[in-house]
Amino acid sequence: MYHVKEAFYTLQGEGGQAGRASVFCRFSGCNLWSGREQDRATAACRFCDTDFVGTDGQNGGRFTQAATLAEHLHDLWPKQDGHATPYVVFTGGEPLLQLDSALIDAMQAQGFEVAVETNGTLPVPTGIDWLCVSPKGSNALAVTSGDELKLVYPQPDAPPERFAAFNFRHFFLQPMDTGPLGEPGNRMADTVAYCLAHPQWRLSLQTHKIAGID
Repeated sequence: MYHVKEAFYTLQGEGGQAGRASVFCRFSGCNLWSGREQDRATAACRFCDTDFVGTDGQNGGRFTQAATLAEHLHDLWPKQDGHATPYVVFTGGEPLLQLDSALIDAMQAQGFEVAVETNGTLPVPTGIDWLCVSPKGSNALAVTSGDELKLVYPQPDAPPERFAAFNFRHFFLQPMDTGPLGEPGNRMADTVAYCLAHPQWRLSLQTHKIAGID
């Protein structure tokens, strides 16, 4: 059984695939936070800004078979475009609580490249085409290689130096979204300064928020 909070067609907003047309599938549930505000202060991840509780979002629901969910997601891709390779991003919450080889195979049978955005604390099933790991705090990582490591910055218990020797193709720092540009809570200037001082790291912005899209 797959529990999907929401699924939608949009542009990838972050990281190495920013700007690419994508079907997003957000799974319900996470192993680092229940999603309930009353639990945030004691959670292993305290800064998440995503609603991943339940299956009541856009195109959400419960799916008993991988093929059924794959067809559901395939239907969100525009049919008139025969040139671009279809691309699906599995996210959460924590997608690796649910994403398995059966669903990966079913999506690839539909012609999709399969991407996942994970916190890196769980083993990765085989067959994923694009792996993005976004570490959260001091939580131990089960995944130390992939396509991109995207670190929300700053996290006092997750400094970039801790991950610099990992085997990723791309290293991104993304400013923690704590307020509008120019306000004291915004971390943009600190993130830019770190990238300039440590050019292994590239700046990742939440371009979907800048562009006003989902």
